[in-house]
Amino acid sequence: MRELKYLNKFFFKYRYRIIVGIIITIIARIFALVAPNLIGNSITLIEQYSLKKTIELDFLKAELLQNIIFIVLSALISGLFTFLMRQTLINVSRFIEFDLKNEVFSKYQELNLRFYKNNRIGDLMNRISEDVSKVRMYVGPALMYTINTLSLFVIIITYMLSIDVKLTLYTIIPLPILSFFIYKLSRQINIKSKSVQESLSKLTTFSQESFSGISIIKSNTIEDKVNQFMNDFSNQTKEKSIDLAKFQSWFFPMMILLIGMSNLLVIFIGGNQYINNEIDLGVLAEFIIYVNMLTWPVATVGWVTSIVQQADASQRRINEFLLEKNEIINNNNKDYDVLGNIKFKNVSLMYPETKIKALNNINFEVKAGDSIGIIGSVGSGKSSLLELILRNYDATKGDIYIDEKNIKNHNINILRNKIGYVPQSTFLFSDTIYNNIRFGNINCSEEEIKYFSKIACIDKEINFFPDKYLSILGERGINLSGGQKQRLAIARALIKKPKVLILDDSLSALDTETERKVIKNLKTEIKEITKIIVSHRISTIEKCNIIIVLDDGKLIQAGSHDKLINESGYYKDTFEKQKRKK
Repeated sequence: MRELKYLNKFFFKYRYRIIVGIIITIIARIFALVAPNLIGNSITLIEQYSLKKTIELDFLKAELLQNIIFIVLSALISGLFTFLMRQTLINVSRFIEFDLKNEVFSKYQELNLRFYKNNRIGDLMNRISEDVSKVRMYVGPALMYTINTLSLFVIIITYMLSIDVKLTLYTIIPLPILSFFIYKLSRQINIKSKSVQESLSKLTTFSQESFSGISIIKSNTIEDKVNQFMNDFSNQTKEKSIDLAKFQSWFFPMMILLIGMSNLLVIFIGGNQYINNEIDLGVLAEFIIYVNMLTWPVATVGWVTSIVQQADASQRRINEFLLEKNEIINNNNKDYDVLGNIKFKNVSLMYPETKIKALNNINFEVKAGDSIGIIGSVGSGKSSLLELILRNYDATKGDIYIDEKNIKNHNINILRNKIGYVPQSTFLFSDTIYNNIRFGNINCSEEEIKYFSKIACIDKEINFFPDKYLSILGERGINLSGGQKQRLAIARALIKKPKVLILDDSLSALDTETERKVIKNLKTEIKEITKIIVSHRISTIEKCNIIIVLDDGKLIQAGSHDKLINESGYYKDTFEKQKRKK
């Protein structure tokens, strides 16, 4: 249970509820013990009347009626407190589940992009859903039944010892045997539970990727192969789940067997004591009831142990992420403004996973309000350079300065809030067009949404939709064209009113005329912000104040459009090729 120690802070948070739950549980168990004692007393009275005639019939009837009333009342009170016990302790488990899911989700948002490159979305989803649900069973039903079982055991065994020590000791003989088997089985359940959860993660990941890429699957007519892969993953999960279930299935038969042995011992030992006039018949009956009252709690020991082992395996998977250290540290919590001056000084970047050197000794500077165009072949390091400005990664060597301050000393939240970023692969939510644009600034007005949609040259097309800005988009904007997605993303970035706008090849799906209009609007309507534009097309960046050319992570050319087309190199060659295509 080492991994489950992480949950102790939640137990402390809800300690008062748990303490109240424990008190309620003890009260419920105490009242549950009233009935066996009264039943035993009733049987003893009947025995005395029938055999020895030492009591009057009227007295017997009165005592039996009184016992019946007390039995019914104790059952009602025990039932009420049992209900309150469930409401108290099970509710605590829901509170902890809520807190844990929020904590996991918050941690997911804190971790840097490298984490997401190394982990699959399906696995992340499985840990926040399936694994947290397994843990909830530990902090809810398992905790409740553990408290219930312990209180019942302590109360019943103590009372049984006060009546007859010898008979009680014989009754609990099977318990050490039970503990040994539980220990052995629990170790295997822990191992197999972890294996099942890992298999479920793979299944979830494959399902998620299959649904997301359904258009690719259909266009390549590989449905049969995907179905076969799904069948293979499902079978692996099924086999592991069955293997786990086989071990779990040992518990209940074992519990019933050991409880049956206890009953036999009570009847045999107690019967002999009754024959020898050492105990009354009512005491023997009372002990049999007590043993059977312990049947369910003892049976739940195996079930609870299984839950705890599964929860421990799941919490281990959750802890792997919760204890993950974020490589990007925010060293500043102050509030201030960003102007948009950007300077790279001898900057290099190597990805630790692949050991690929994405950038090598990059130097350039762009003043606030100016624009810089970045061009280069595929894999030249353009997107990596933008990731450094966003501080999704830290440079391996060199320094990046924003407004003459090292980027590592900036408040990362302020910095990112002042940057409008449109990535190569545009992501849109399954929501209205209005809300997708508003996502950039939830406090914006309807007029602002329409204004920035005009700058992005998407307003006219939005008005052709049946519900206009309230039209619902499909998943990832599937009912939009590539160009429409890009322009919606640009409007979303602009509505932040950023001081730096980054377009990572975000006009590639536009025709030349629409691209020209968007570039013109960016130049005239929001000319005070710094613009960083990555493109493969010269027409997109030719109006920028400065243009840099990257090749294999190195800056090989820099200057204005007029300067670069007049010197030999990549830029001039690309310009000539694109000019001929026109």
